[in-house]
Amino acid sequence: MSNNDTYNPFDPTGMFKEMRDANVDAWSKAMLQMVHTDAYAESTGVMLDAWLTSSGPFRKAIESSMSQALSSLNLPTREDITRLAERMTNIEMRLDDLDACIQSLVKSTQREENQS
Repeated sequence: MSNNDTYNPFDPTGMFKEMRDANVDAWSKAMLQMVHTDAYAESTGVMLDAWLTSSGPFRKAIESSMSQALSSLNLPTREDITRLAERMTNIEMRLDDLDACIQSLVKSTQREENQS
């Protein structure tokens, strides 16, 4: 099949493809005109605000029930894992500080041995 825009009587799907392309173009132009209006932005903001307001209590209920389920199964919660990660980070920082102190002590003792 060629890529030119001429009519091909031997292509049974050509007419449907043209109709599809025209339909997609018309819908995209209509949607762009609708989306770029202040009324659309305002209504979307109102719907988003309502959704965020209503989802807050639902999310708290889900988190509470998930926490209870995890504790009954003796599994860590998100907060437990977060606390553990913070502690591990703190330990890693302390180990890095200790390593730096040990390296400085080793260098100073090597200098003293070389001088004597």
